[in-house]
Amino acid sequence: MDITAQASSIGALADDTRRALYEHVSQQTEPVSREETAKAVGISPNMARFHLDKLVDAGLLETEFRRLSGRTGPGAGRPSKLYHRAATTISVSLPERRYDLVGHLLAGAIERAGEGGTSLNDAVAEVARDEGHEIAASAPAETEPDDLGRVAAVLAAQGFEPHEQDGALTLANCPFDSLAREHTDLVCSANLSLIGGILEGLDCPHLRASGEPHAGQCCVAIRRAS
Repeated sequence: MDITAQASSIGALADDTRRALYEHVSQQTEPVSREETAKAVGISPNMARFHLDKLVDAGLLETEFRRLSGRTGPGAGRPSKLYHRAATTISVSLPERRYDLVGHLLAGAIERAGEGGTSLNDAVAEVARDEGHEIAASAPAETEPDDLGRVAAVLAAQGFEPHEQDGALTLANCPFDSLAREHTDLVCSANLSLIGGILEGLDCPHLRASGEPHAGQCCVAIRRAS
């Protein structure tokens, strides 16, 4: 889910009634019906259905159908539509941050180092490069006319905010900002390996990722190999 869709989902909670319904459903340990939710919030079942379905459309709630009586077969009645909180985590930060990604990289590196024979620094570089390959492999089909445009499109999807100038890409946003400021060497080296893996995965041997720290932006730039 891109940041626009996430913002739209969170915007669905601006309505007081909708937010109250979401909070009630989220606090339950089992899926609940619209009638039960309507009663808890103090509105009619028809109004509850309207708002609950809007929350489903926004990706905040999910539904399932179940007979609440537990009976089956003829005469058991129609299954009830039940609501529960969506499993997907939705968060919005501006500018975009990807602490989930860097957490995934570092956890994978710790596991790899724990298997023996690999230092933590080497494990971070290996896991980050592998993740870069996977990001490149899952990128949409080519729509850009040149390799630099392809790389920019992939990095933009990861929140780096790439800008092309004089045949190079600079990255206006660091998706790992607060961690990079507090653990600069570790996070920036992982970031460099990650972007290097993306370039390899996109088969761009004539481009290279280089460490070029600048205040207020990502520490990596992409330039043509000399």
